[in-house]
Amino acid sequence: MIGATTTQQAIDAALRNPTMLSAAAALAENRLHDAEPLLKARLRKNPFDVVAMRMLAELAGRIGRYPDAENLLRRAVELAPDFLTAKSNLAMVLHKQARSGEAIAILDEIALADPDSMANANLRAAALGRIGEYDEALEIYAAVLEQRSDHPKIWMSYGHMLKTVGRQQDCIAAYRRALALQPGLGEVWWSLANLKTVRFDESDVEAMTAALGGPALSDEDRFHLHFALGKALDDADDPAAAFVHYAEGNRLRRPLIDYDPEETRAQVDRAIGLFTPEFLSTRDSIGALAPDPIFILGMPRAGSTLIEQILASHPAIEGTMELPDIPIIAARAKAHHGGIAAMDAATLAALGTEYLERTRVHRKSDKPLFIDKLPNNWFHIGFIHLILPNSKIIDARRNPLDCCFSNFRQHFARGQGFSYSLDELGRYYADYARLIGHFDSVLPGRVHRVIHERLLDDPEAEVRALLGHIGVDFDPACLRFYENDRAVQTASSEQVRRPINRDGVDVWKRYEASLDPLKAALGPLVEDYPA
Repeated sequence: MIGATTTQQAIDAALRNPTMLSAAAALAENRLHDAEPLLKARLRKNPFDVVAMRMLAELAGRIGRYPDAENLLRRAVELAPDFLTAKSNLAMVLHKQARSGEAIAILDEIALADPDSMANANLRAAALGRIGEYDEALEIYAAVLEQRSDHPKIWMSYGHMLKTVGRQQDCIAAYRRALALQPGLGEVWWSLANLKTVRFDESDVEAMTAALGGPALSDEDRFHLHFALGKALDDADDPAAAFVHYAEGNRLRRPLIDYDPEETRAQVDRAIGLFTPEFLSTRDSIGALAPDPIFILGMPRAGSTLIEQILASHPAIEGTMELPDIPIIAARAKAHHGGIAAMDAATLAALGTEYLERTRVHRKSDKPLFIDKLPNNWFHIGFIHLILPNSKIIDARRNPLDCCFSNFRQHFARGQGFSYSLDELGRYYADYARLIGHFDSVLPGRVHRVIHERLLDDPEAEVRALLGHIGVDFDPACLRFYENDRAVQTASSEQVRRPINRDGVDVWKRYEASLDPLKAALGPLVEDYPA
């Protein structure tokens, strides 16, 4: 451990060291391939250089290697407990790994040493929002903005939180305030578009177009602006021009994403090979037997938020959010010696219990059932069945062309790397349908399917069937889901605060001339839907 004086000396030394200055310049210019060898060489020469550790952790975080970043930052904080920048970075890394409770504990420590830090307060508000403490988060944002009303990104974060709790007009005002301060802030333009209920006017289109021509525009601002302009031109009934912007936004975003469609196919193949009838028959009802969780899964943009809102309007069911816990636990289980296949009944039950304990922080009521709405959990249906055999699994299914094209028009903040190519979207949908088809065969009735278009056509019949599968009585409040004022964090938050409508049905037909790569990748699924 080094003292406060030595910590400051380490920072001062880094500011004088040519290697560290070169690494810092490379990081600032996002030349990560140049920065990484410089920082690693520095740490080989001086394994106790906490500044180099922090910078290498920043690099790891930028490319999504959060566990590596966490290890480096924990070592830096161990050596220099008063290195507040490293502590703040550690809190951010934990938050990005959906460990917001741990992040808040570290942020509380920082606040004792630096109570006036606006960055610390801003991150604490975001972390509180992640665990559902929205009122406190909004109070922090309001307090920060009293002192930093000139900071556009804080107005943006405040707008995100207002959107989550349903204060749409306040949300729009916060976004507009951010744009008044920084007209080229692409994420804010996209955030307005992502409300789905805002229609841009001609002056907005002109402002976004002008921003695209700005000389100092970042790549991130640029692709956000293209997605937002796509939405604006779509609303203006100019699908040809809209598609140009959607395609360009996706083209710019795709190289920044680490996604391999072959790995998705291989993952599905491995699951089909593991979860055979014989394998499942010897592991029947051996996990944690609590019936609490309801998993809504499938493709993003398939109507899962609507299903969640309907169910969360039932007095016995609590809505939470897209919880990250199943993928985290499943990844650890697969890394176990022998993998999932080698786990005994006690281990599987312990993993189910761990899931229930991890998710308890998101349950704010005493309702007996709760929803986990992470779409990507479709990868883990077999694992969910083993560790939580009495849970309910709902497959949200939407017309493949509408669903995939809706994903292509959507910029996701994280987690959906398949969505930036029409070909990869079609391949991903096909693999998803293939795996769930396998479980329909080996575990008949285990997965209840909600066909989005049928839900729109006859909501009461579909809701009754859904509630029957879950095992709760029908409640009329489920048909008045739009009256539910619960917080919603997904892109569909404003859509589910309106009665059922068919606004998103057959949108793909206006763009059909551009969708041949998607159709080819989907193959027979286009004609077979909804079989």
